[in-house]
Amino acid sequence: MQLKHVGTWIPPQEGEAKITAMSWSPNNKKLAVATSDRVVVLFDEQGEKRDKFSTKPIDSKYGKKSYIVKAIAFSPDSSRVAVGQTDNIIFVYKIGDDWNDKKSIVNKFQMTSACTCMVWLPGDQIVYGQADGKVRVANPKTNKSSQVYGGSSYVVSIASSPSGKAVVVGHADGAIIKYNFEDEGLGDSNGKFAQHSCPPYAIAWCNNSVVAAGCDKRVLAYGRQDGRIIQQFDYSREEDEHEFTVAISSPSGQSVVLGSYDRLRVLNWSPRKAMWDEGKSKDIPNLYTISALCWKKDGSKLVAGTLCGGVELFDCALRRQTYKNKFELTYVGLSQVLVLNLQTNTKITLKSYYGYEIDDVKILGNDRYLVGHTSDTLLLGDLTSAKLSEVPWQQSGGNEKFYFENESVCMIFNAGELTLVEYGTSEILGSVRTEFMNPHLISIRLNERKQQDNKKIAYLIDLKTIAIVDLTTSITLGSINHDSKIDWLEMNETGRKLLYRDKRLRLHIYDIGSGTKSTVLNYCSYVQWVPDSDVVVAQNRNNLCIWYNIDSPERVTMFEIKGDIVDIEKQDKKTVVLVNEGLGTVSYALDDQLIEFGTAIDDEDYLRAASYLEGLEMAPETEAMWKSLSKLSLEKSQLHIAERCFAALRDVSKMKSLQKINEMAAGDDYQHYKVRAKLAILDKQFKLAEGIYLEQNDIEEAMEMYQSLHKWDAAIEVAEAKGHPELQTLRKNYYQWLMETHQEEKAGEVKEKEGDDMAAIQLYMKAGLPAKAARLATSREDFIQNGELISRIASALLKGEFYERAGNLYEKIRDYQHAMECYRRGKAFRQAVELARYAFPEKVTKLEEEWGEHLVQQKQLDAAINHFIEAGSTMRAVDAAINSRQWNKAVQILSVASDSEGAVRYYIKIAKHFASVNELEKAEQFFIGAGATEEAIKMYNDVGKWEEAHRLATTCMKPEQVSGMYIEQAKALESQGKLKDAERLYVTVKEPDHAIAMYKGKKMWNDMIRLVKTYYKDRAQETHLIVARTLMEEDNFRQAEHYFIEGGDWKQCINMYRQKDMWDEAYRVAKAHGGQNAAKQVAYLWAKSLGGDSAVKLLTKFGLLEAAIDYAAENCSFEFAFDLANTAMKAKLPDIHLKQAMYLEDEGRFQEAEQCFIKASKPKEAVLMYVHSQNWEAAQRVAEEHDPDSVSDVLVGQARHAFEAREFQKAESFLLRAQRPELAVKFYREAGMWQDVLRVAKEYLPHKLPQLQDEYERDMMDKSTRGAETLVQQAKEWESSGEHLRAIECYVKVNQQQTNDQNVMQKCWLKACQLAVKFLPPEKAVQVIQHVAPMLIGIDKHSNAAEMYLQVDMVKEAIDALMDGKEWNKAKKVAKELEPRYEPYVDDRYKEYLKGTGKAEDLVGVDVKAALDMYVENGQWDKCISTAAGMDNFKVLHKYVALYATMLIKEGKSEAAMDLYVKHGTPPYSQNYNIYKRIASDMLKAKDLMKADAYRTWADLRDMLHDLCENMAKSSESNSPPHEYFETILLIAHYYATRSAAMGHEQLKPIATKMAVSILRHTDIIPADKAFYEAGIMCKDAGWSSMAFVFLNRYLDLVEAIEEGTLDMLDNSDFQETDIPVEVPLPEKAYLSSSEHEEIKEWVLAVSMDQRVEQSLPLDERETYEASLIAGNSGIRSLPCIITGYPVLKNKLEFKRPGKAANKDDWNKFLMAVKMTHGADLQDVMKFIGSWCGAAPNPSYSFQ
Repeated sequence: MQLKHVGTWIPPQEGEAKITAMSWSPNNKKLAVATSDRVVVLFDEQGEKRDKFSTKPIDSKYGKKSYIVKAIAFSPDSSRVAVGQTDNIIFVYKIGDDWNDKKSIVNKFQMTSACTCMVWLPGDQIVYGQADGKVRVANPKTNKSSQVYGGSSYVVSIASSPSGKAVVVGHADGAIIKYNFEDEGLGDSNGKFAQHSCPPYAIAWCNNSVVAAGCDKRVLAYGRQDGRIIQQFDYSREEDEHEFTVAISSPSGQSVVLGSYDRLRVLNWSPRKAMWDEGKSKDIPNLYTISALCWKKDGSKLVAGTLCGGVELFDCALRRQTYKNKFELTYVGLSQVLVLNLQTNTKITLKSYYGYEIDDVKILGNDRYLVGHTSDTLLLGDLTSAKLSEVPWQQSGGNEKFYFENESVCMIFNAGELTLVEYGTSEILGSVRTEFMNPHLISIRLNERKQQDNKKIAYLIDLKTIAIVDLTTSITLGSINHDSKIDWLEMNETGRKLLYRDKRLRLHIYDIGSGTKSTVLNYCSYVQWVPDSDVVVAQNRNNLCIWYNIDSPERVTMFEIKGDIVDIEKQDKKTVVLVNEGLGTVSYALDDQLIEFGTAIDDEDYLRAASYLEGLEMAPETEAMWKSLSKLSLEKSQLHIAERCFAALRDVSKMKSLQKINEMAAGDDYQHYKVRAKLAILDKQFKLAEGIYLEQNDIEEAMEMYQSLHKWDAAIEVAEAKGHPELQTLRKNYYQWLMETHQEEKAGEVKEKEGDDMAAIQLYMKAGLPAKAARLATSREDFIQNGELISRIASALLKGEFYERAGNLYEKIRDYQHAMECYRRGKAFRQAVELARYAFPEKVTKLEEEWGEHLVQQKQLDAAINHFIEAGSTMRAVDAAINSRQWNKAVQILSVASDSEGAVRYYIKIAKHFASVNELEKAEQFFIGAGATEEAIKMYNDVGKWEEAHRLATTCMKPEQVSGMYIEQAKALESQGKLKDAERLYVTVKEPDHAIAMYKGKKMWNDMIRLVKTYYKDRAQETHLIVARTLMEEDNFRQAEHYFIEGGDWKQCINMYRQKDMWDEAYRVAKAHGGQNAAKQVAYLWAKSLGGDSAVKLLTKFGLLEAAIDYAAENCSFEFAFDLANTAMKAKLPDIHLKQAMYLEDEGRFQEAEQCFIKASKPKEAVLMYVHSQNWEAAQRVAEEHDPDSVSDVLVGQARHAFEAREFQKAESFLLRAQRPELAVKFYREAGMWQDVLRVAKEYLPHKLPQLQDEYERDMMDKSTRGAETLVQQAKEWESSGEHLRAIECYVKVNQQQTNDQNVMQKCWLKACQLAVKFLPPEKAVQVIQHVAPMLIGIDKHSNAAEMYLQVDMVKEAIDALMDGKEWNKAKKVAKELEPRYEPYVDDRYKEYLKGTGKAEDLVGVDVKAALDMYVENGQWDKCISTAAGMDNFKVLHKYVALYATMLIKEGKSEAAMDLYVKHGTPPYSQNYNIYKRIASDMLKAKDLMKADAYRTWADLRDMLHDLCENMAKSSESNSPPHEYFETILLIAHYYATRSAAMGHEQLKPIATKMAVSILRHTDIIPADKAFYEAGIMCKDAGWSSMAFVFLNRYLDLVEAIEEGTLDMLDNSDFQETDIPVEVPLPEKAYLSSSEHEEIKEWVLAVSMDQRVEQSLPLDERETYEASLIAGNSGIRSLPCIITGYPVLKNKLEFKRPGKAANKDDWNKFLMAVKMTHGADLQDVMKFIGSWCGAAPNPSYSFQ
């Protein structure tokens, strides 16, 4: 913001005359200025002084100069001014709204100290500070003041918040206090806000901070919430700056102006930086100290008062903009724009209350509505009503569309979403999804006609669906699904009814409250609600239709009109319909009284509505209105009006009732209970009336009400409920009244309730109700025994023909015969059949048939069917089913009927029925069943199903009969014009030619061609063209064109149109089907046919003039081309002449061509023409006459011709005449005549002579045609002449291009080197050898190359050459003798060579490790291992063994890896532990090793692990965790090896089984499911069923756990107190296949059902599982037997190594087997035990 000085309103004086205070009125119309002489001057907004008044002291005795004015403030309504004075008082003056209003004091607020500052808040509170430090608030309404807080320091300044709900107060001690009068929800607290460094005389409260300044020349900005300093501006070092005296914030809160001496400083808030920016200050010399500042409330102007009494005006606008020359937009701040209507001079301030910068402002909707955008909000405003709104709005790229048809709400449409914003409300009213943004398809009603919270919208979801939404609650009030597209809709002003019209011009109305809809008018061309009413006006053809009461849509008033309705208007307080009748507009007046009635109803002014109706004659519309009014007035308890309504409706009873109620409610006491009860009775709400009476305990009135209404039962109920003493009297009176009124039935019911059944029966009989008497009589046994009573009742029943009741009565007394007779007489067959089932079984069938016949007589045929079936009358049942049209049931009955002959007679009927309902297959079936195949054929023919008819016909007719019949029928159809049916018949009998001929005769070409395409595809194109030519002959060109195109011959179509001179059609076809080139050709031909100007115009029209000229010229139509060019494009004439000349030249007409070339200004072309034809004379003539520059070209041409003829002298003469000696040189050179080249050059081109001489020499040297011999000869010549360098060059040039003889090349190159070394300087010799040696190497002459290198001391290059030639010994020799430092280099290269060639055997002698690595790289592991084994280096060997083993393991060959370590030993290297573990793990998981043949595998694993453990025991790894782990694996491997050995011998199978069982204690290492499976199978084979069951059952549980991935569901109860672990790792997949698994599952299931098998583990003498090493009761751990793995308890046999023992029995058994069988595997086990366990006992039986 920048300040611009506009003018001076009060000129300054020479001396001090301080402006003490100023204030702008909130309405921006008045400025009050308090001067030093205590006068308040009033200015208008243009700066004109309009009024003034003098202030007065608190008491006149003190004199007029006893005080000064310190503060002045306007009231929120701008009609009052508060003046604060130093004589301890504040006066409030009423100045009025107009300038001429009288001034008067309306409030006085005295105080204990002088007023120092003051603000008047928008909430009508005056807050002021005092000299004693107190701050008080005054209320002008009560004329009282109260203390806000008490301070001790002088109040120097006060400022209100931007919202006007809080103040900050500055004190002389620097304290700044904040006080909130209303909570703004920002978390502000009351109290000390900040401590300023000096008295804050200048203080301002902005949106984001409080700015304070004083005499220390520093400006501080404090945070709004916490009072922390967020920014400061220090001017204390500026010498020309003085103390700050006053500050003020802009109305938008985004700028602050501070006044000092001769200067106004400006601070602007930057929303992007979130900090204050220092604006350009306004310096005014000689302004002196600024004593007061005041900002106009719209933010456009700032007024400054000075110490010398001047009032200066400043413009604060950021920029101004004129919009449409109608409005001026003044941007007074980033977030505030002042909009001025230049025509009406009215203003409105558009402000972003969120503080966002306003980007742009537009005025739309007939210059009435404002639309402004900020970064995050949308500003909307109504200039007429001055209502503004600001709503959150996401930027959408300016794609919104605004609709202003509704004066209360703005409709914004963007991307399928309609958003509604109510003017004056800063929140979105609602939003809906719709794609139909048309004001006629959206209706919005907002609180119209004095409604409250009535905001609704009706809109289209799709073209056939209307949605109605309450915008207040966002609830959908209704949804209308219509059967046709809707083109107009509108709600009435109260939002209760919706009118809508569809595309069929049907007008409908929808009641939003009840959800009912109805059609009110057809052919509706116009419809509209009458403004301010619920009256509807519509037009139906020539009728004006008016609904004065839309609640009764059937009551419509109609007038005939002669035009179309234009509008509805109010004219002179009358409502008229304007109708355009062609020549003018005619007005039709509506009945305003009826309109006013509707308005009065909506406004609930029922008295006015009744007054309107009384002035109307009774008519259907009026009657409907009286009824509506009566209902509404009753609902609102306006009973006098309701009485008048019923009187008008002649409802006398209701009128009199209301009259009595009104009399009862004297004094308008309509809440009296009797009045309310009477109203409830009038509304027939008797229970409500009863409740009202009983609430007041007026039981008598309630009973009286019911008695008066003859509702005795209800009266008695009330009496019973309340225990009324007159209850019995009431009952007696009731009974007496019933008898008096001859209501014996009701009296009988009373007696029955009282329990007097006999009296009740008598009364029922008297009333002629024997049925009720019979019911009551049969309910008691004593009555049943009373024969006389029963007989009398039965007689009465029979007399009254109550046969069924009589039958029931007889049945109750067990007189079944009479009961049956009664049932049959009364046709009560159901009861008769039920009775017969137990009383007369033989009569059931007969009764069923009678029942069926009765139902047939009663026309209940469908019900009779089942009874005929029950009676066995099948055919009658079929007949009934057919007569009742139960066809499917008839078919079902016939399907089971035994009388097939009788059934056939029904087939025709059934077939005809199915034929009539188009169930043809069923009909065919029954026709055939009835032997009426012809009928079936006729049926299919009648419905046009020729194929089906043909199928049947072929079964019963000869082919020629079928064909003849159908062809005859087809011709008949053809004669009837049913060509499609005829075609189908022809096709059915495979005679498509007849159909084609038929269509051809009828000229139905499309159908004809369709058939040809179907049956004669190869003739389709030909047929198209034949049809096209036929149509062309008939002059039917359009159709002919169609068939030409379909036939693919569009060119013939064009020719057709050309022949008929229809060029435009020809051009169209060419363009559409031939493309641009064909179109151009047609256009060209068209133009050619026209000629002259017409052709030019046509071609110009198509833009083809130039192209046509070119085309004509190219096609040798030169006459037409000249015609076009001469007419419209003369610039093309030379081109045409040129093309004609070229044409004539090609034709050999050179004379004519010459003339055309000259006309085309191309004489050179003529010259060239003669040159080409070698007519040199003519060429010379034309050149000399028309193109002198071409003379030389002619001479050159002659010279070239002479050279070709080898007439060199003549050619040279021509070229010299043409002054072209260089061409002579060129020709001689090309001919190889170098002597002539040099002669001519020397004479005519001396500057080129050296160049040509060099070229001659190169030519002599480089020509490949001379061969190697030539070069050698040349070299020798150079050598003999002493030109050694040239000789060397010649020798070097001998290469494969000259010869393929390598010996020749070798000799030449060696000769070149010798000459170089002998005759050239050393550096040149080196260069030659560097060039030649690689060439020698290139032909595999490495030794020669090396010798050449050595001649110039290039030792390394010589060595490299020898090595490249694989001459390693020579290379080593050279290195050793000449440069020993290159020996390692040669060795390294040799190694690399051996490696690269894979010669590992040779490499062994050079580098063993490299050779081993090469073996590894080549996959030669065996050689690698064998070589390493021969090195006597154990570590190197096992390095490669480990590598090989790792590779084998990765390939899944763990057994081969194990064999490696078995062969080469198992060192205790920690880096190898994982390999050993992996080998052991893979072997323990391996399948198919539970057999005797697997011994060697297990023995190898055992031996490998034994070797490892022995080596670890001797190393530092002894007794370490890895050592213990491998010892455990060794034990397991021993068990497996011993098990396999034992499995091979029948007598040791128990020992093998025990080994399998013992292995289970190690299932934490080996796969658990495998271990339990193997143990279980071996126990099963050994006959140990109990253990087998437990182990295999555990196996099944483990497999389930593997599938589920968890052990949580595993039952471990069987393995409690055993050493078998329960927490084991789950294998990744099951050990067995699914089939093997199922076998185990079946065995376990079978055993589980066998009660003989104990399903538990066996125990030993320890009462512990026999294979457990740990005793369950004592916890003692026993040693495992090395033969079985079982615990060694008694008869222990110990070995030398501690911890190794065996059971003597098992040991002896094993030893016996060894000695008896001499098995190698058993002996190997014994050998291992000896090695592993130390010295074994004597290998004999031990019985100790």
